[in-house]
Formats: sequence, C-alpha cells, structure tokens
Amino acid sequence: MNFPYDMLDDPGLLAEYQGWDETVYADFLALQRGELTEAQFDRRYRRTRAILVLDMTGFTATAMNTGELASLLRIFDAQKVCLPVLTRAGASFVRCFADNLVALFDRPDPAADAALEIQRRIALFNATPLASADPARCCIGIGFGPVYAIGPNLAQGDEMNRASKLGEDIARGGEVLLTEKAAAALRARSDLRIEPQSVDDAQFSFFRLLASA
Repeated sequence: MNFPYDMLDDPGLLAEYQGWDETVYADFLALQRGELTEAQFDRRYRRTRAILVLDMTGFTATAMNTGELASLLRIFDAQKVCLPVLTRAGASFVRCFADNLVALFDRPDPAADAALEIQRRIALFNATPLASADPARCCIGIGFGPVYAIGPNLAQGDEMNRASKLGEDIARGGEVLLTEKAAAALRARSDLRIEPQSVDDAQFSFFRLLASA
C-alpha cells in the first residue's frame, strides 16, 4: 500500500531544515533503498566519543523573575568560564545553544577532568562580585561509546541520549553524572570517586563523579 500523502525526500531540500547535512540525507535514502548497507553507513559515520552535556540551572526562573536579559547574561558568564576549560582539555568539538553546551572528546578521561574543573571554577566565579545575584550552576552528564557523527552536535545515538538525560534532566547544580559505559572506562583512576546513583524514573544505571579527597 502506498502512502497517500507527499513526502519530502530530496536531500538538498531536507538539509535546508538543518537536521542533517545533504550527504547524510542522501545516505539515509540510499540505506532505505538498499543501495547502501548498514555496515557501509557505519563505516562512514560511526565514531567512538566521550560526550559531555552541560545544562545551566534556573534559566526559566531567572527570565521570569529578573528579566530576559539577566537570564542571557548568566549564560554568557557561564560560557566565559566553561569554554576555556573545554578547549584546554582538548575537546574536538564544542557547541553552545540556549543554556546548554555539548563537547566531544576522543576519550572519557579529559571529559571527566574538564567537568570537574568546570564545576570548581563555576563555584569560584559565583563567589566573586562578577557573578549575578542569581548565578548559574551547571549540571553535567558524560557518556562514552559509539555514536553517529551526524547532526548539529556530531553525536547521535544511545550514549548521547543518556548523557543528555543526565545533564539536562537528572543532575543537580554542581553535579557530574556518568553513564555506565563512561563510569567503567574511568573506574581504574584512583583520583576519582564513582558512586552509583538512582532516581525513581531513571531508565538506566548511572553514577556520580567526584574528585577523590
């Protein structure tokens, strides 16, 4: 049975909506038509990455209570503190959008180090007169594993989804949370503490990352 409505299947037109680029759309179409195998698609786009997803607390509340400009200045302050840490840690990709930030690393170790350093510097910044009266705190999730290097964040897949869930929905201000795969990759480090966590609505296991005392 044919689908009775129009569908957009032109890679160039699809790419104008900025979901994926034209080449990716063309390869998805080729995959569906049997012109490209899953193995071939994976070879083109599958990469192993450590993914750091950062969200900032209080964005909506600040916009409502203090004003839109005040909420944007909180984001600006947090970016000024966070971005130098990520670049010096060797992030291969960094993207800021709204009050979120995504950074990719080849390994989980620099992602973990960067996350802990970000939390330390944000706390120091918030204690100075430079911070606003309602300063931003950061919630961070870290995943590690194979993802597809497509889309605006160059990482789509299960570990990206989990890192995003941890950073955006589960972590509290000042926390760094790890997926199970990220925790396993970091467990041998004696300078880190990795503590199992749980919440009622979590769909997967996750861990809290702390620096060893």
